[in-house]
Amino acid sequence: MLRLTDIKLPLNHQADAIEQAILKKLAITKDQLVDFSIFKRGYDARKKNKILLIYTLDISTNIDEQLLETLSKDPHVKLTPNMEYNFVASAPQQIKQRPVVIGMGPCGLFVGLVLAQMGFKPIVLERGKEVRERTKDTFGFWRKKILNTESNVQFGEGGAGTFSDGKLYSQVKDPKHYSRKVLNEFVEAGAPAEILFVSKPHIGTFKLVTMVEKMRAKIFELGGEVRFEQRVEKIHFENDDTVSFDEDALAGFSAKQVTGLTLASGEHLETSHIALAIGHSARDTFKMLHEEGVYIKAKPFSVGFRIEHEQSVIDEARFGQNAGNEILGAADYKLVHHCSNGRSVYSFCMCPGGTVVAAASEEGHLVTNGMSQYSRHERNANSAIVVGIEPKDFTQGKFAAKDDSVLAGIEFQRRLEQQAFHMGGATYDAPVQLVGDFLAGRKSGEHGSVTPSYKPGVTYCDLSDALPDYAVTAIREALPAFEKKVKGFSMSEATLTAVETRTSSPIQITRDRETLQSLNAKGLYPAGEGAGYAGGILSAGIDGIKIAEAMALSMLKE
Repeated sequence: MLRLTDIKLPLNHQADAIEQAILKKLAITKDQLVDFSIFKRGYDARKKNKILLIYTLDISTNIDEQLLETLSKDPHVKLTPNMEYNFVASAPQQIKQRPVVIGMGPCGLFVGLVLAQMGFKPIVLERGKEVRERTKDTFGFWRKKILNTESNVQFGEGGAGTFSDGKLYSQVKDPKHYSRKVLNEFVEAGAPAEILFVSKPHIGTFKLVTMVEKMRAKIFELGGEVRFEQRVEKIHFENDDTVSFDEDALAGFSAKQVTGLTLASGEHLETSHIALAIGHSARDTFKMLHEEGVYIKAKPFSVGFRIEHEQSVIDEARFGQNAGNEILGAADYKLVHHCSNGRSVYSFCMCPGGTVVAAASEEGHLVTNGMSQYSRHERNANSAIVVGIEPKDFTQGKFAAKDDSVLAGIEFQRRLEQQAFHMGGATYDAPVQLVGDFLAGRKSGEHGSVTPSYKPGVTYCDLSDALPDYAVTAIREALPAFEKKVKGFSMSEATLTAVETRTSSPIQITRDRETLQSLNAKGLYPAGEGAGYAGGILSAGIDGIKIAEAMALSMLKE
């Protein structure tokens, strides 16, 4: 089978246009074409009134070998790669100790699922509730301002990705095609089949809920176990001189081996293999690991606001007369601006036809995130507009952390979230400002054409006090620059909602490149977004597969 890439056709092409393009590209007759299927479909909207669809096609002819030889120098004609997933191991009948997975976001879900599929009967521990109960708690917070700190946007079955746009694309390198395994499992669990071929697939919260339930059931069917409301209080280690690590790079750290863990309930589990898929908001667990002497380092992340426009404004700016086309759907954007003060501002987690949601996980803190349903039919488009910051920033300025350890980024985040909470009135209402007022440096009094979607509610104010001065300056420079790329972006009645702090983990629990274990703690497998190794549902799922494989191969050696 052959794979053809970069086949470009008009947006509203005829039904037989793909077949005709194949025949023309390969210079073959219709009789020589046996079959074809669409592997990927994207679009090029740089000329908004002449939008092109771009196809990647898998093709079978009765002269495949001849065509490969004839077109050997054509970069757009290659042999279709084998994307079938093959398990790296199979568990023995007797397992000495069952592996444990901490966290059931996308990463932990795939660690548990793949381990179960290989027969290792994992125990998956999730501090939050099962997904339907968690959804009730989260919607209850949005309606009644009652926060459950263990069951919210951040914690619970499905992880933070459950309350997002459900994007299923990533820029991570994937030479082993793990992404295909992730997407196939999602489709089997009820996701629309189109996620296998559209270039920017997404699911949305309500579809994710039922999918996660089905994948959990699959883990149970294969002998695994999933326990909810099981917060890990402590991971236990014993010193192990046989564990080798770079003593110069990790001065002051000792080599150790995982021996088990203790839950908040007091229950103790013995295990020598733990996947740590805790997400980017498990601040108490980060602290515990730091105190236990696991090597951690601070890492950059970004902070900023959520910006909202009417979706129709974005559709018109991106698609022109083609706005509303069913294939194109609701328009998105991806923007970046390098500022004169040395900072970079970029859009993040853009949610077409979605809402801004309350994403706090600690009392007295206010955090925003974006969410869309599969339909993307809500009135507004929203995106985070964030400024990149470095570890050196954590201990400087008006939000400076007093803690100068590797956990300083957590304190920095908390100070921003506490400030936003108080600016909103200390009721979980969010501080909001119109873009025109933000650029002019004046307080807003009410909304214009763009009604903020954040629930429970909003308080109009001056957001210049919500971020460090360098971040405010950078965003004020970036918004007019983004206007040049997306007409209407810096319109005066667009709204900004504070504050976005959970763009990624503030730390990295560094792991060995070969074994995927902690650099100094054997048996501990830092995984996914919380450990600093993923940035979205798909990349987290891919990382989960890698971790499951590494754990399985290690257990077979015991």
